[in-house]
Amino acid sequence: MLLPGNDSDAIQAAAQRLAEGGLLGLPTETVYGLAARADDDAAVAQIFAAKGRPSDHPLIVHVLDAAGGEPFAGQLPAIARRLMDAFWPGPLTVIVPRRPGVASGAAGGQATIALRAPAHPVARAVLAAARALGVAGVAAPSANRFGRVSPTLARHVVDEFGPGLMVLDGGACEVGIESSIVDCSRERPALLRPGLLSRERIEAVLGEPLAEPDATAPKASGTLAAHYAPAARVRLMTADRLALLSATAAASGGLEGVAVYSRARLPAWRWQALPADPAAAAHELFAVLRSMDAAGAREIWVEAPPADPAWDGVRDRLSRAAAAFSD
Repeated sequence: MLLPGNDSDAIQAAAQRLAEGGLLGLPTETVYGLAARADDDAAVAQIFAAKGRPSDHPLIVHVLDAAGGEPFAGQLPAIARRLMDAFWPGPLTVIVPRRPGVASGAAGGQATIALRAPAHPVARAVLAAARALGVAGVAAPSANRFGRVSPTLARHVVDEFGPGLMVLDGGACEVGIESSIVDCSRERPALLRPGLLSRERIEAVLGEPLAEPDATAPKASGTLAAHYAPAARVRLMTADRLALLSATAAASGGLEGVAVYSRARLPAWRWQALPADPAAAAHELFAVLRSMDAAGAREIWVEAPPADPAWDGVRDRLSRAAAAFSD
């Protein structure tokens, strides 16, 4: 059931669905989420079942503001509050100690909880209406089958789960890739997943370098080696390698079903320009992969993004998509 996100009755119906323990397709500025009230483990279990996601793989709890995170957090460390003040609402998730006995299902059984305040006006309207009905926050991983390409349009969610799911249409997601995740649960903050929000901006607010995750870091969404994969095989390569492979395949008639996503136009069965701007590339990335899949591509050849840190989020998603098909 696709409902207009700018309709107040639809917002109230969505909030009521959440309050009753149901599932909802919810737009955010990053990607569309599959949402359920985070304080109800039975409701959250529906997310894992619908996605085919392992129940020990934690979800991000979306809240309206820092105060909304307090029912889920045992404490909010000073570094987490600093990041919330700087970047909320927005595409940043913080991992903090979880309040005992609360949202165990959403946390995948961990002693920590991931929190984010989305900036999308439809998401915020739903969260506000749901809070008035006693829902402090919603668990909302990307609204797609586990490990597959995240949705950035409402119709992508319908394609994944069918017309029976209530989905609010909030238009195309502005950011287009998932949030940056910072672990604030230990003494030194660590970047667990890059996003469009750069490491440099986060470090500038913290006043210290971010650590790299290690074996003791909590599990976090979207950090498996293979993730974000379309049905077609993704191959990530340098511009020179891609140009050579494309020309060789064209000469031998071997480009049938090969889609190419690169900055320079190359021979291909289907070609699309990779934007030179990382924000533009992030905005369209998942939609491009989905469209190439829908067109029937058997392989998607992608030019590796520049080494510039501004591309870290896009590079991360492409690397994980390609890892799903590694030999």
